[in-house]
Amino acid sequence: MPKHLNYIKNTSHNSMKKLLLALIGSTLLTSPVFANESKLKKGFYTMDAMGCMLLRECTKDVQRVENISTIASAHPNSDYDIIADEFGRMLVALEQIGVGVFLADEKYFPVGHRGVYHTVSNNFFLNKTYMRRPGVLMAVMRHEGWHAAQDCMAGSIKNSMIAIIKPEEDVPMMYREMVKRTYASCSPLGSRSILGRSHRKDDHGSTRILCSWHNVD
Repeated sequence: MPKHLNYIKNTSHNSMKKLLLALIGSTLLTSPVFANESKLKKGFYTMDAMGCMLLRECTKDVQRVENISTIASAHPNSDYDIIADEFGRMLVALEQIGVGVFLADEKYFPVGHRGVYHTVSNNFFLNKTYMRRPGVLMAVMRHEGWHAAQDCMAGSIKNSMIAIIKPEEDVPMMYREMVKRTYASCSPLGSRSILGRSHRKDDHGSTRILCSWHNVD
């Protein structure tokens, strides 16, 4: 083969290789890393994952609850008619005071956590896996909604504190024991407090207060 033809052949071959490499490189560089999940150092089903969700840095598979239809769409085989009215009224009341309700994939919760309220953002998040049962849905809504009320009790919902609404000594012993069992793994429990509070440092060095409900079944 003449040298000039061989040169043209090699040049075309090299150009094609460079083009393919450039396309592959471009694809890798533009492949999305969904919702900052790359920031998770300890993976899913951890407090790290929950913190990422609470700070709204992880938003994939986290949906704002607009009405009962949001829940029903996630669990089409469940019937929510019996609790639809109460759920709707609670959602409206929460929105009026600035509390957002979100339905999130179970991967953002440590194992056994059904829901969590975040006093800084004034949002609470429902673990989608457990919300298939209407009774559990309303139990978690009431529970986390109570934490929102405790947030307001601290002076304003625009703060990162929670306050006790009813003194512990006025609460029947049966309910105190239930709370102790529910929050046995929370550390620390607030002094004279009947709710589970967990003060944790996130990866950004800020302290957040979590009010989270574990599954104790």
